Amino acid sequence: MDREPLQIPLDRLRRAFELALRHIEASTGRTVALERDYFWSVPGDELYDVPNEPRTITIGQLSESWQHLEGLLADPDRAVGHHLVWLSDVLRAIGQENVR
Repeated sequence: MDREPLQIPLDRLRRAFELALRHIEASTGRTVALERDYFWSVPGDELYDVPNEPRTITIGQLSESWQHLEGLLADPDRAVGHHLVWLSDVLRAIGQENVR
């Protein structure tokens, strides 16, 4: 089934992120505590290959993802696209621990 790629305006994405973050901050304060560190991860080349079940499932670590983000904050000039993947690891954990 061919369809046009989903177009996401970054200003709208930034606004949605800000609103969601404000909601979490209002309910938890300026810091969130993540009780779990390890999680299941599907490699990127298999993640969106929905017709085929993933052959490989790896283990990710939230503290490691956060360490990469801290590195980005320390040196913004070293930003790479994969920082969004590490950010998504952390955001998913926050969202799942604060479902309301």
